[in-house]
Parts: sequence; structure tokens; C-alpha cells
Amino acid sequence: MSTDAAFADLIEPFSRRGVDLGLDRLQGALAELGHPDRCFAAVQVAGTNGKGSISTLVHRVLLAAGINAGLYTSPHLVSWTERVRPGAEPIAPLVLRRHLLAATPAARRHGLTPFELVTAAAFLAFAEADCPLVVLEVGLGGRLDATTCHPDRVVIGLASIGLDHCEFLGPDLASIAAEKAGVLGSGAVAISAPQAPEVAAVLQARAAACGARLAWVDPLPQNAAGDLLIQGQWSPCGLAGSVQAANGAVALGVCEALAARGWPIDGAAMRAGFAAARWPGRLQQLDWDGLPLLLDGAHNPPAAAALRAELEAHPGRHGLSSGPRQWVIGMLANKQGPGILRALLAPGDRAWIVPVPGHASWSRDQLAAALHDQPLLASALHQARDLPQALRAARLPQQQRLPQQQRLIVAGSLYLIAHLLESSPPVGVGPE
Repeated sequence: MSTDAAFADLIEPFSRRGVDLGLDRLQGALAELGHPDRCFAAVQVAGTNGKGSISTLVHRVLLAAGINAGLYTSPHLVSWTERVRPGAEPIAPLVLRRHLLAATPAARRHGLTPFELVTAAAFLAFAEADCPLVVLEVGLGGRLDATTCHPDRVVIGLASIGLDHCEFLGPDLASIAAEKAGVLGSGAVAISAPQAPEVAAVLQARAAACGARLAWVDPLPQNAAGDLLIQGQWSPCGLAGSVQAANGAVALGVCEALAARGWPIDGAAMRAGFAAARWPGRLQQLDWDGLPLLLDGAHNPPAAAALRAELEAHPGRHGLSSGPRQWVIGMLANKQGPGILRALLAPGDRAWIVPVPGHASWSRDQLAAALHDQPLLASALHQARDLPQALRAARLPQQQRLPQQQRLIVAGSLYLIAHLLESSPPVGVGPE
């Protein structure tokens, strides 16, 4: 999500090109580069919310099984290197630069977008690192996403599908589901937790039409500590939140499907991988300059509703108490700002609205006008000129009036989370 100046000379800003979905450009460039995509098998993970969690869970299980697996995710928070893991750790900056430079001539000839260029470089890195299997998180949509250029995606995980990126994917759940279902292909097995009825219908129709097998899995049992029941044994999960019951079920189903295809994955690897998983910016606890924070992107209404439900059900897990809470919220102008606030804020909550640095954002006045029919909600909003001012305001005792252990919640955009993580070296105290 950060601009990451270390690669600014090689990766042009997304805002300059915009979103330009399609497969032909990258397929042509990969052919020119010697088809690095044919050097490894792939698991692909599509959906709206939970893709990153499922991807990192599967990746960590593969590593625990002794497989030199790769992981490709988006977006990043601080550095482009976060997106490419040819093994357990992010790719070294100099290695990523080398692969970007190698891919740039073909990228220019084929007119690749920035995301397509990074995808090509990632495929080169995975091939060079002899990764036999790579987990690919879809960037946007699915049918025309760059990761769908990979020719060997025989196991696919489907995260929860909801309304987001409507300007590119369609105005309703059925349209969005159709774009995401485009990742399915003949002979593939797709694993999905329960979906909305209109989404489930689209997925089933697409699977039947293309000859894929769609397997439905129920959320995993989860105990009060957040542990998940994996193949008959309780296991800690390194990712926080009740949503991990569904995400974990999809990840477990993907791993079981891989095991059925001969990959050496057993129950011990699954439990070890789930325990080792980490995914920053999602229900992440940290201390920022002495101020206890809880960070969560929650950048669309379904994610906001899930965050609110989690905090209501399990406040103690996240350093919160019951009762009113304080928020710092920054939302991009193209997001459903009023809907996000309706999902997030409870009666008595207060929220400082901040601009997301470098992006057109919702202001407090715009949100209040859009919420004119909910005056109590509108009155809970306060404008801050930037993130530091909002954090200072939340620190003031006369404004806080909350228990000492209560964490300030920062949400609404992963761009905002990235800016916070870059602006000061926080002390992380995420889930263990």
C-alpha cells in the first residue's frame, strides 16, 4: 500500500495507469520471458474478504510440511517485497529489483500494468528459487486477474464474496461473483465456506459449466481462546478473529485437497502452519508511541460488519472492554463510506475522520451529509487534519473517558494502516 520509494524507478504509480484488467498482455510477456509460470504448480485464492488470511494459512502449512512453497499476495503495507515470498521470508529488495529489471523490457513491449509487471517478476523469482508450489492471492476480481494467467491452478480457495470494487466488477453480488468465479477451470477443485445464496448459485453454475468440482466446507469449531479444531485436535491460530473459523476451513480444505494429490501434508503440518501464520493490519494490536492501538483495514461494509461483530463478541481478546469505543477512521472516496460507518460504530462511540495520505478521501462533512437521516451517528464524527492529530486527540484524558486498557481502533483503509506503520516504529503485540 505504501509507495515504497525504493522501487519508484521501476514500478509506476497505480494511479497513473489505473485498473486495466486482462490476461493477454501478461501471457505474452511471460512467453517472452521463457514461461516462468510453467516452472511451479499453484494454489489460487479468490474472494472479497479473507483472501490474505487463507493464503497465508495455506502457505504456512506448506512450509511446515517441508515444502519450499512461495506466496504472492496483494496489496502490501510498507514494501513491495511483502508481496513476494519465495519461501518463508519476503524477497530481498535487491533480488526483487533484479527480477523487475529482467521483466521490464517485455513489460514495455506488451504494455503491462504495474500489477502485471510485479506478477511477472514474482513468477521469475519463484522459478529461480525452485518453488514447486506457490500460493497466489487474486488481486482484483478473478476472471481477468493477472494471477489467473498461471496455467496449473488445480486447487482454488474461495474466500467470502461481498460488495467491493463495484466500479470494476459489477453493481451486485451476482455480477461480482461471476467475475470471481472466472478463476474456475476444467479439472480444478474449489473449496468454499458458506456464501450468500446468490453467490453460491453463481459459483455452482460456473463449476458445472466448466467441469470444476466445488466443495463446500463448514466453519471450523472455535473455542473461547480462538483455537481451531483441526482434524480432531485443538490448535492455536496465529490469525485473530472469529472469521478465521471460515477462513481456516477453506485453508484446511485446500491443504487436504493438495494432500489427496500427493503433496506430503499431514495433520501435524496443518496445526503447526496455522499456529505460525501472521497477517499484519488485520486485528493487529500494537503500542504506537505509548498509545495502545488495534488496527484493522475493514475497507468495505462486509469487512466492517465482521469487525464490529468480532469486537462485540470478544472484546477482551483485542484489548477492549465493553461500552463506547474510540475510532480513527480514514476511507477512500471510492469506498462506501456511510455504509462502513453504519456497520462499524455503536451508540456512544466517537470517531475521528482523517484523510488517507495521498488519496481522495471521505471528509467528516461529506459523511455527516450522507448520514443526515441518522443525526446521532453523524454527531459522533469529528474531523482531524491528519493521523497524528487524531491520535493526539484520542490521548487527551478529558476526551478519552475510557478504561486504561481500552485500545483506540484505527480502521477504514489499509493505506491508512500502512501510513501509520511507516510513520513511527510501533511495538507489536499481535496474537500469539
